[in-house]
Amino acid sequence: MISRLNIRQITEESEESLSPYAAKSRLSQGRLKPEEPCPIRTAFQRDRDRIIHSKAFRRLKHKTQVFIAPQGDHYVTRLTHTLEVSQIARTIARALNLNEDLTEATSLGHDLGHTPFGHVGEEALDELYSGGFRHNEQSLRVVDLLEKDGQGLNLTWEVRDGIVNHSKARADIQREGSGEASTLEGQVCKIADAIAYINHDIGDAIRAGIITENDLPLSAVTGLGRFHSQRINTMVFDIIEHSWSVTGYNIGQDIIGSHTISMSPGILEATNNLREFLFARVYNIRSTQEEAEKAREVIRLLYKYFNEHQEKLPPEYHTYSDESERKVADYIAGMTDQYALRTAEELALPINNQG
Repeated sequence: MISRLNIRQITEESEESLSPYAAKSRLSQGRLKPEEPCPIRTAFQRDRDRIIHSKAFRRLKHKTQVFIAPQGDHYVTRLTHTLEVSQIARTIARALNLNEDLTEATSLGHDLGHTPFGHVGEEALDELYSGGFRHNEQSLRVVDLLEKDGQGLNLTWEVRDGIVNHSKARADIQREGSGEASTLEGQVCKIADAIAYINHDIGDAIRAGIITENDLPLSAVTGLGRFHSQRINTMVFDIIEHSWSVTGYNIGQDIIGSHTISMSPGILEATNNLREFLFARVYNIRSTQEEAEKAREVIRLLYKYFNEHQEKLPPEYHTYSDESERKVADYIAGMTDQYALRTAEELALPINNQG
């Protein structure tokens, strides 16, 4: 009965009302391995579901965002960060008449390859692994290979492109980092990622007693707002207004600017100032650096041990690569914070117990 209803085709036809610049699921560039389409879900909806049901997605709930293995119940984890990115990105995509399903799938998958201990773990693994390590590239490796016992999730080209190109440069959230997403939906995910972490990292830092709301730079407070919801609203509204040409509603009229997802210069400057404040007052302060060094030591010791004892790796990791270092990097990157700490303790490695 379902196959006769052509539910997927009805949804695909409804996408024709989206912006002419939006990605259309029926026009997807396809998957790494051809497969029969789902009778109910579009290609991008199917990708979203595959990501949500993946093991890597479940592990995000036990991976650090900023504070390593925090004791409080309300600190952001990599999973809650991912959900916030998805919510912000979907709001922007819907307002701009873009493909919300593609935006959601990309947002939910963007951090699947993140290491334990957040960016500290990523930096440590990058220093150790001779091939270099970037979490966005690892996220792509997760969906292409590591999930489903080496089969991967076989996602569409558009979702994979958005995942690998979501990273940002340090100096400017709009400056090209690891690359630029080919779809507007991927660009939405990239900027929503920055909006989410800038604001929830402030909340976590206040919760940890590292800063207070009064410490926030005046220029950022004046331009964006003092409180969490005010800042997010300001950023989201500004992106929608400044990116309005992508909706397609202005076709036939003179349009200022190109069809890209961006902030106005003033809001972008305030947002970057807030981001720099976080680096100076939260990410790089001594108390968090002491915690970070313990995390780096865990990564170093695990990396050394498993490179010297390849037989101790789970058997499946030997099928993912012929390169010994690659196997170890894949294994460590997939660990949660607590699993990495527990594994180190079980191996009787000389580390400080972080609880």
